[in-house]
Amino acid sequence: MNSPHADLVFTNGPVLTPEGPSGGATGVAVTGGRITAVGNEDVGDLVGPSTTVVDLDGRLLLPGFQDAHAHPVAAGLEMVQCDLTATGTRAQTLAAVAAYAAAHPERAWITGGGWSMEAFEGGAPHRSDLDAVVPDRPVYLPNCDHHGAWVNSRALELAGITRHTPDPPDGRIERDPDGEPTGLLQEGAMGLVSRLTPEPTPSDLRAALLRAQEHLHSLGVTAWQDALVGSFSGIPDPSATYVELAREGGLTARVVGALWWDRGRGAEQIPDLVERRAALSHGRFRADSVKLMLDGIAETGTAAMLDPYLDGCGCATANRGTSFIDPELLPDHVAELDRLGFQTHFHALGDRAVRDALDAVEAARKANGPSVNRPHLAHLQVVHPDDVPRFAALGATANIQPLWAAHEPQMDELTIPFLGPERAAWQYPFGSLHRSGAVLAAGSDWPVSSADPLAGIHVAVNRVSPGESGPVFLPEQRLDLATAIAAYTAGSAYVNRLDDTGTLRPGALADLVVLDRDPFAGPVEAIHEARVARTYVRGDLVYEAS
Repeated sequence: MNSPHADLVFTNGPVLTPEGPSGGATGVAVTGGRITAVGNEDVGDLVGPSTTVVDLDGRLLLPGFQDAHAHPVAAGLEMVQCDLTATGTRAQTLAAVAAYAAAHPERAWITGGGWSMEAFEGGAPHRSDLDAVVPDRPVYLPNCDHHGAWVNSRALELAGITRHTPDPPDGRIERDPDGEPTGLLQEGAMGLVSRLTPEPTPSDLRAALLRAQEHLHSLGVTAWQDALVGSFSGIPDPSATYVELAREGGLTARVVGALWWDRGRGAEQIPDLVERRAALSHGRFRADSVKLMLDGIAETGTAAMLDPYLDGCGCATANRGTSFIDPELLPDHVAELDRLGFQTHFHALGDRAVRDALDAVEAARKANGPSVNRPHLAHLQVVHPDDVPRFAALGATANIQPLWAAHEPQMDELTIPFLGPERAAWQYPFGSLHRSGAVLAAGSDWPVSSADPLAGIHVAVNRVSPGESGPVFLPEQRLDLATAIAAYTAGSAYVNRLDDTGTLRPGALADLVVLDRDPFAGPVEAIHEARVARTYVRGDLVYEAS
């Protein structure tokens, strides 16, 4: 006979239910890994001799956060190599590289990354800086967005890159006025050097994933979509690591893998994707999404734009960015992937890339009819106003990275001047997308930016970086707190097709987060001060703050 008592009971809320923070619930009961009751004092009736009781004491209980676009294994590797994510100036960056090289004389290559473009004039470091601190060994360091890499002269020499080396079709070798490579490699040019760097061992990848999972749980993340399951420009394929941990039970999070679309191939790779989907799905990991990277980033002029970028004087150039996948072929690719049951996950940053992705989703709808595959477009830095209502009309989810929607040097110095005022006002239109009826999901793109959902929620609500006071970046695009949290919970659960997660309701899986306070009870300017106190996956405690 089943016991009437719950395994786990939370009392003395508040509890964030689908009705919102004003729903009035103060307690939740969990039995067998699922929520069995949401209520008030009546939840206490389910407490028995073996029930674990958590007194929330006014702290908020909410669904586990889900990251709809992250690269945790790459982030975990970066954390144990030459990690530059905490550096903010040229001097700090070079000092960190020098210290790492001195501490690791056994390393044949210095690898890692995470440096910030705003630390260098024009966003462009030079090989000579690296030569000064590491003259004897090759250095390969991707920047924080992983769309460019900084290398020293030794690395250029080993790769055979000279003034005579042509740019690859999908990238650019930055050059001095005399034609010599500067040591900055953009997009596909990164592969000219990354192919030579030592590959991480299976044990390296395992350690990286476990460390990343621990970090994400500490931030309240209970599920994520890995946005690059495959090999690309020195980023190792994490698929075997996920499967190994899933089989062993070491994967405590729920993970969707987005299989990498090789942009050097065409439709002939689709049968391979079908095989990989079947081979890689085990336990809490499944690989039924496909990542299509349509363009680059605005700061380097590689995001695909409908109209040309401007130059430093405000005049139009001939550059409209880069389309990594032929827009003429993209609709057929997406329609076939949709027909085969794949979700499509687009990297679409410029307004032309966004339109190409929406056109492809529309083509899939016309070819296949209504779909349950939930395509989503990530990043959405510049969205033409005509395309905003198309998300809801087509059932395409807007996958937002809120931390980027704020004034900072990378935005103010490396982006806005080259977009011009009209397009600059189309950036990260979260509010417009929400008002148009689009489903919002949220992600971090970690390690490009912090994986902390509370920091992202803060920016989504305030359009100001955490800890800063202004000016507000496009204030009309702010979200209210409940909507921002929903993007990181129910919205990302929708994208990840984890329909029994993302909300606190009877029958849902008990993937839960307890914060150290109730952010609804304080000023929105203080959202970023909240911290995660506990994280649960299926009712099991996977993180507790000390």
